[in-house]
Amino acid sequence: MKTRREFLQESGLASAGVMLSGIKPTRLPDLGGKDSDGSRPNIIFILADDMGFSDIGCYGSEIDTPNLDALAKGGLQFTDFHNSPRCCPSRAALLTGLYSHQAGMGLMVSDCGRYPYPAYRGDLAENCCTIAEALRPAGYHTLMVGKWHVTPVSLGEHNYPLQRGFDRYYGIINGAASYFDPESLTRDNTPISVGADDPDYYLTDALGDNAVQFIDDAAHGEKPFFLYAAFTAGHWPLMAPEKTIAKYKDRYAGGWDKLRADRHAKQLAMGIVKEEWGITPRDPRVPDWNTASYHEWEMRRMAVYAAQIDKLDQNVGKIVNKLRQLGIFDNTLIFFMSDNGGNFEEMGPIPPYENRPPHIPYRTKNGDAIVPGNEPSLMPGPATTYASYGIPWGNCSNTPFRLYKHYAQEGGISTPFLAHWPKGIKSSGLVTAVGHEIDVLPTCLDVANASYPTTSKAGVPPTPLAGQSLAPLFHGGQLQDRSLFWEHEGNAAVRQGSWKLVSRYPDAWELYDMNADRTEMHDVADLHPDLVKSMAADYEAWAHHVGVQKWPMPETPVNERAGAMPSPPYLQHDRP
Repeated sequence: MKTRREFLQESGLASAGVMLSGIKPTRLPDLGGKDSDGSRPNIIFILADDMGFSDIGCYGSEIDTPNLDALAKGGLQFTDFHNSPRCCPSRAALLTGLYSHQAGMGLMVSDCGRYPYPAYRGDLAENCCTIAEALRPAGYHTLMVGKWHVTPVSLGEHNYPLQRGFDRYYGIINGAASYFDPESLTRDNTPISVGADDPDYYLTDALGDNAVQFIDDAAHGEKPFFLYAAFTAGHWPLMAPEKTIAKYKDRYAGGWDKLRADRHAKQLAMGIVKEEWGITPRDPRVPDWNTASYHEWEMRRMAVYAAQIDKLDQNVGKIVNKLRQLGIFDNTLIFFMSDNGGNFEEMGPIPPYENRPPHIPYRTKNGDAIVPGNEPSLMPGPATTYASYGIPWGNCSNTPFRLYKHYAQEGGISTPFLAHWPKGIKSSGLVTAVGHEIDVLPTCLDVANASYPTTSKAGVPPTPLAGQSLAPLFHGGQLQDRSLFWEHEGNAAVRQGSWKLVSRYPDAWELYDMNADRTEMHDVADLHPDLVKSMAADYEAWAHHVGVQKWPMPETPVNERAGAMPSPPYLQHDRP
């Protein structure tokens, strides 16, 4: 069967002249300023990191997340919301209301300087506006805690949060760090560090504590505030306080097959997924739990990951409690989502004293050696380890969907999404409308009664928004019909109505009816060749519009070109 690229080339569908479908910019009314009655809401956007579709209780998880579950119960819980399939692209899209390529983040900040194409600069574009750059002129305090990851630390502070519209910041600039002693920790524009005299420091708690302090300070002023709380949980490294890990010590003794089945059963009972979709088969690289090696180590990997999500929820609780204490909970719009699907990345062995990435330190703040990599003889959790939960548990995180972070299948781009605002959202329950993170900025402008800026950081008009406001859904309305698109490392998709065209590089296009088969198990491309041709043409027109380059690009390192999915040696069958 032809690859997607061969099909397009032979069909002549790569023309830039194909009409763009569903990507007209949002046009919001120029309302500006503060409402006459001062009722504009505070806005808090909480972002999880590398957390899958089923990893919180209200989406089927066994992990204790009572605070997020309460927000879901009292607000809107989306069942068909989408992100981008990787950290940097997702954050760029979320912050700007644009597709990641339009914001200069088609790949990662680690690629900065490698590619001579605007869509792959690896540094947040200056001809776009962030949510903070849009809300601050409209009279909002703009606050941020957490992971930035849209500019390289090596370039200095020119694109740090304070240079992109935020008044205050506490967090990490890089994409990953030790939870006990985070590298690239920054307050406002000043690098800071955690001292050995702070033995109880844990990054998730520190982000929650700073968020609460920022809220407390802002709430005593006259202006509303916007808080972007970008937690690093549950991104690797697997690190959590031992007390929290202990809660989950035996919770995963049944293994990954049972866990996926249990989560799926809960999702069905909640109405999150449909029974006719079924559940995707276990990843073929993963053995049956009963024959798998290293049960204790595997249980520990998932227990630490669960503890990370548990700690995230605890800090969501801190934020909610502060809002209640201040009497502003009812008029605060709280969003929650994850930046991409659950992660399959397995951390291989890394030489202890050479070629180590900057986010992996050599020693803890107490001077103990750090041993990175997934090693079954080394139980993760403490500061001396640096591991990931890998393919088997990533497969569970994305229940019931296919694949993971990196890919445009539903496992890579489906996220929990919650919207809670007692004063502004009068109903509650499940929302089946198809949404995307590019909709967040237009929604913030809408509820804040603000206009999209006319000038960007670059001094030119900003790129028109790609998303649309979700606010009509808050009042029982509907979204406008549109197409949605994805591309990352050649992995591509387009969604139009109930139809999704998708490809994992370098495979051929596959076509799925999302109403009947959102788990993408029954490819019907051969039954609908005209639809495949039409959607492929729309994809190519969009790709040309936003600057997508043919993958791999000439500058792409050889080891990043193939899209291979390796199977680590510890995923083996050695039990009778």
